[in-house]
Amino acid sequence: MNTKAILKKLSEIKASTKELRTANADHKNRVLLKLAKMLTTYEKEILSANAHDIKNLKKGTAPAFMDRLILTSHRINQMVTSLLQIAELPDPVGEEVENKVLSNGLKIRRVRSPLGVIFMIFESRPNVAVEAFSLAFKSGNSIILRGGSESTRSTEVLYKMIDKAIESGEFSGKPFWGITDVNRKIPQFLLKQSQSIDIVVPRGGDSLIKYVVTNSEIPIIKNDRGLCHVYVHSDAELNMAREIVLNAKVQRPGVCNAMETVLIHEAVAKEFLPPLYDSLSTQKVEWFVCPVTFRILKGRKKMKKATIKNWNTEYLDLKINCRVVGSYEEAVSHIELYGSKHSEAIVTSSQETARRFQSEVDAAAVYWNASTRFTDGFEFGLGGELGISTQKLHVRGPVGLRELTSLRWIVDGSGQVRG
Repeated sequence: MNTKAILKKLSEIKASTKELRTANADHKNRVLLKLAKMLTTYEKEILSANAHDIKNLKKGTAPAFMDRLILTSHRINQMVTSLLQIAELPDPVGEEVENKVLSNGLKIRRVRSPLGVIFMIFESRPNVAVEAFSLAFKSGNSIILRGGSESTRSTEVLYKMIDKAIESGEFSGKPFWGITDVNRKIPQFLLKQSQSIDIVVPRGGDSLIKYVVTNSEIPIIKNDRGLCHVYVHSDAELNMAREIVLNAKVQRPGVCNAMETVLIHEAVAKEFLPPLYDSLSTQKVEWFVCPVTFRILKGRKKMKKATIKNWNTEYLDLKINCRVVGSYEEAVSHIELYGSKHSEAIVTSSQETARRFQSEVDAAAVYWNASTRFTDGFEFGLGGELGISTQKLHVRGPVGLRELTSLRWIVDGSGQVRG
């Protein structure tokens, strides 16, 4: 690790923030549109690099992990669409959210301002590189990206395209640094550089989050695990409930907004569970269940009795926890005990029950009659996301353009002094 070279890079990226935070929307959008065009033009190169990463995966790698790494034409097209959407979104920098004139004549305004330099560490998903850069750049922030070793070739190609897109925009500074060196001492060193980096964003599994929380001397926007639940209430429309649970569990099990635990009211458990099991069995889902579920589904394959560890596990895989509860209150208590404050859902015909659930359950996104899979910046119309924040200070939920700014005061006077 070349410390002098790293400090030089940090000095350059810190210096770039002044130019970037004063850049107008058209100037920034030209870079994003150029990058979108490059992704389409060089799709074969991207897929070739990604194929190399996939080939180098260890034997026995979980399918869900592999799914996070894989790029396809469809996923590259999604990246392009995200860039186009972000380019069309309003620039949050300088947005006025409040203004007033004080009795002493001072005119004060609250406006949005970029956070500065963002350092993001992510795992597996190379498309995150483009998504994170575009959001940071459009919101006036410089960004340092460091992906996992498993996606090195994919991210290297994408980093080069980002650099070229910035060059095409004729920015004099260097507001982007994509780290391809897999030396773990580099992120460890960067986590101590609070004079140069303003915010750290870890996006990955429990071990990465814990590592960053333990070692960082820089404020963190934490994208913690997604231990998400779907509660099927006693008055739920069961066909709808089954479709929601299916989508939440198997549509893409390896992501943080996938459901890990389904809670079912005892009044509908006997009717609901067998068809749900049959539907999930086609996907070879493994079940970890409470004693009541075990009795109802007696004799079925791929089923084990759940332990406390199961209720507290984010699988990111084709595995599901199932518990039959005796009441609404029991379901909410289970979520309070084991939930990660990410995304929770209730299926019910009662608006009153749904609103109660949405107000009582403490999570970044709380759904009524919908899959948890929608907790996503792209789906929420934000163009993309840096992650799903599960913390409560500064930002909660999908981290989009506005969430990458903070509010500051602009004050105009005419000679006022405080007495």
